[in-house]
Amino acid sequence: MHKLLIFMAITATTAALGQNAKNKTIVYPQTKKGTTVDTYFNEKVADPYRWLEDDKSAETEAWVKAQNVVTYAYLDQIPFRNELKKRMEELWNYEKIGAPFIEGETTYYFKNNGLQNQSVLYKKNKNGKDEVFLDPNTFSKDGTTSLGGIDFSKDGSKLTYAISEGGSDWRKVIIMDAVSKKVLEDTLVDVKFSGISWKGNEGFYYSSYDKPKGSQLSAKTDQHKLYFHKLGTAQKDDKLIFGLNEKRRYVGGYVTEDDRYLVITAANSTYGNELYIQDLQKPNSPIITIVDNFTNSHSVLTNQGSKLYIETDWNAPNQKIVTVEVANPKPENWKDFIKETENVLSPTTGAGYIFANYMKDAVSFVQQYDYNGKRIREIQLPALGTASGFGGKKEDKLVYYTFTNYTTPGSIYSFEPKSGKSNVYKKPTVDFDSNAYESKQVFYTSKDGTKIPMMITYKKGMVLNGQNPTILYGYGGFNVSLTPSFSISNAVWLENGGVYAVPNLRGGGEYGKKWHDSGTKMHKQNVFDDFIAAAEYLIAQKYTSSDFLAVRGGSNGGLLVGATMTQHPDLMKVALPAVGVMDILRYHTFTAGAGWAYDYGTSQDSPEMFSYLKGYSPVQNVKSGLQYPATMVTTGDHDDRVVPAHSFKFAAELQEKQTGPNPVLIRIDVKAGHGAGKSVAASIQENVDIQAFTLYNMGFTSLPKNK
Repeated sequence: MHKLLIFMAITATTAALGQNAKNKTIVYPQTKKGTTVDTYFNEKVADPYRWLEDDKSAETEAWVKAQNVVTYAYLDQIPFRNELKKRMEELWNYEKIGAPFIEGETTYYFKNNGLQNQSVLYKKNKNGKDEVFLDPNTFSKDGTTSLGGIDFSKDGSKLTYAISEGGSDWRKVIIMDAVSKKVLEDTLVDVKFSGISWKGNEGFYYSSYDKPKGSQLSAKTDQHKLYFHKLGTAQKDDKLIFGLNEKRRYVGGYVTEDDRYLVITAANSTYGNELYIQDLQKPNSPIITIVDNFTNSHSVLTNQGSKLYIETDWNAPNQKIVTVEVANPKPENWKDFIKETENVLSPTTGAGYIFANYMKDAVSFVQQYDYNGKRIREIQLPALGTASGFGGKKEDKLVYYTFTNYTTPGSIYSFEPKSGKSNVYKKPTVDFDSNAYESKQVFYTSKDGTKIPMMITYKKGMVLNGQNPTILYGYGGFNVSLTPSFSISNAVWLENGGVYAVPNLRGGGEYGKKWHDSGTKMHKQNVFDDFIAAAEYLIAQKYTSSDFLAVRGGSNGGLLVGATMTQHPDLMKVALPAVGVMDILRYHTFTAGAGWAYDYGTSQDSPEMFSYLKGYSPVQNVKSGLQYPATMVTTGDHDDRVVPAHSFKFAAELQEKQTGPNPVLIRIDVKAGHGAGKSVAASIQENVDIQAFTLYNMGFTSLPKNK
């Protein structure tokens, strides 16, 4: 489309909205309908907005601009939006310091002064003074280039750091001298879904795909490869370690702390992996297979000489740790080290110990073990909530952990493993009265009788009158667990009399593999039923009502919101799907989407699977003649994980078929991706707009009084 036509389309849209803003009538950009029809097992399915999948076209660009004009004009006329932003910035503006870590003889830590777009890496110099080591805020003027990871060589003399531009999953890797801070050689490019793991100081392992033909933001990538980069050589000469003959969608490699072994994981989906090991002390040693199938998930946690400590869910849905000698590493030789329990295990190592971090009803408790399997103690945590960290090198004297819950900002504690003492290392000063709020865990019954836990957070003394603005947030997939954590945006919501509710839906990892599997493939409807039942519980107990309920979720959670609002459009007043997987019939055709098939299945699997997916896929289930809730879809134009076409097509369907006055908007961040690395300024504005839109459509013309 010519620039003149783009300008005319945007101008016409602006004028139409301006004329109708007072009576809330919105004139949406005209979205043309194509004639594309796909055939699945002899059934034809129309896809009229297929053209929006072309992220490189001028026509799609014009549509994005026109939609944003409508969306921001609507948001601009919300009377309390600026007041909300002022409070969000005030609350966000506090110093945030990360746990220190030692590389070589130098101590490093991250710090954000408050509203800096990206956190800054500091080091302590020889005099004990702090100095800036690496400032990601200098990477780009608009804050859209972020730090994607940093890794030091074994002696700490060199490092790599990865950058993401515009929120993309594609990374560039810069190699630097840690003393002089001079860049040592050419930047590595086209690195994706990769950690960096150094072998001594000579080089490092990384993973990537061949750059796809066509759009790098949406073209399919399905053969991941592991490389070794030797310092002083060109990237084109990097040695291919794994992935030439083995076609795998996800490949990772990491070196054990003693530099003795390379561990390789390989997978075709987001669950289940092969496991390999190579002895780096023997030149040209073969890669040895430990596990040769994708049935379960495994990783090498650590080693003591030739003894491997492996975390696995093989014959242990809630995870366990086993040991085995490298000489005979097959599963039949594994010996239980920390056995499976009724609670899900997530272990770490540091300071010569193993820390078994368990989750009981989505709340943490931690056990400390030595390398002989002796339980030393249970670590006393400050309260009920989420503890994370407990990692470090074997020679460290201290480990650090972070504790948080829905009302408590994350505080860092140091832990001395010999004595078992915890001390506050950094406790943030936040202008929020945590003592005025409470979190309550309840268990409600889903459609099939399954008990589901949910945390509900609100101000103490709140009246249960059905009129409290409530956000119901969910995910329910990919073995991801939603555990209690503090959020500035949620704190602002609570200050305005809001309720924040988070159910632990099936499909997540809160109760192990069985819980995950019960929300996958042809059991996916369980997840939506769990979420719907959560909403019904909140309404029945008068925390809220349908007129004051918003449902929110991102990525797989965006799918959750899309499916819930199309199945029960009268259940909520506001729907907030973010970067969602909205076209379940086609998700596997973009980027690395085919790797999500463990959770979803694909429309090509069988007639039964196709029919099941079509039955809930949000894009295909928007019906004419229905009144859908006030909806604001959010996405980023550079999202190369869940491509924005999912959100584009869903918004177009809703705008065409919506009945009644509820607005259907799509807010599209430019130069932004799936969410990682988003600047503080962009995060604040997005959260302000979501809350302003939500409260405004619940009938508020000023911020609710915090009684």
